Amino acid sequence: MSTAPLQALLRDGELSLRDAWAREFEQSAGALRGRASKEELAISGAEMLRQLVGSLSTAPDGTTTADFGALDRFFDEFARDRVLQGFTAEETATFVLSLKRPVFAALQQRTGNDAAALGAGLWDATQLIDRLALRCIGAFQRMRESIIDRQQQELLELSTPVVKLWDGILALPIIGTLDSSRTQTMMEALLTRIADTGSSIAIIDITGVPTVDTLVAQHLIKTVTAIRLMGAECIISGVRPQIAQTIVHLGVDLGSVTTKANLADALSLALARNGLTFSKTAARGA
Repeated sequence: MSTAPLQALLRDGELSLRDAWAREFEQSAGALRGRASKEELAISGAEMLRQLVGSLSTAPDGTTTADFGALDRFFDEFARDRVLQGFTAEETATFVLSLKRPVFAALQQRTGNDAAALGAGLWDATQLIDRLALRCIGAFQRMRESIIDRQQQELLELSTPVVKLWDGILALPIIGTLDSSRTQTMMEALLTRIADTGSSIAIIDITGVPTVDTLVAQHLIKTVTAIRLMGAECIISGVRPQIAQTIVHLGVDLGSVTTKANLADALSLALARNGLTFSKTAARGA
């Protein structure tokens, strides 16, 4: 399709289209609920129209060869803001799709009684705006997935806190299910702290792990092996009776790994291996 008529329409009627578009968007998408101002909406609309006219000028004979690079960059920035402001994918797409009515009205006014020209213009405009909406939604989904991935990584880091219990003794309490991704994050965090602090003993507490299957046991063994390669010793605590029975039934060999029923026993053993002992003293005034 030829983009020249649409390009001229968008360029010549930019101001009126922008104002009509802003009103249409507010009516179609409902209240903005304070997430974006009308001024921000007007600025975004004006910028999109400007980028659209520029993109159409690169391919006057059809949109299939048009360079939408600048427009895609606009959509990336626009989608990022909409994701952070809490807009839905539907509301974001409505921003683009609500351009149809103002464009259709402008086409009708420009073509007058020429039904053939009006029909062709409406079809061209529909195809173009639908393509823009798809590009906008694609950018929205990419930005949302990027934010979700970053938040998941932050949660992973928060879910593997390495705590210093004593000089030379570190502890890693694990809560929840262990998978390959979390195990890798846990191993990296623990090995980094061992290297930074020069600790000789690391306690992995699995009290908060609901179940231990073959995969979880393998992850634990890999972590213990990595700790030993760093020249440190590892103690696994929080081995409840149910977990002990499960490990035996699975045939997992943890014979070379020191285990304790709770974190207190593991800490007591770690202190003893570091040559530290504690004894009760008589209460004052006794």
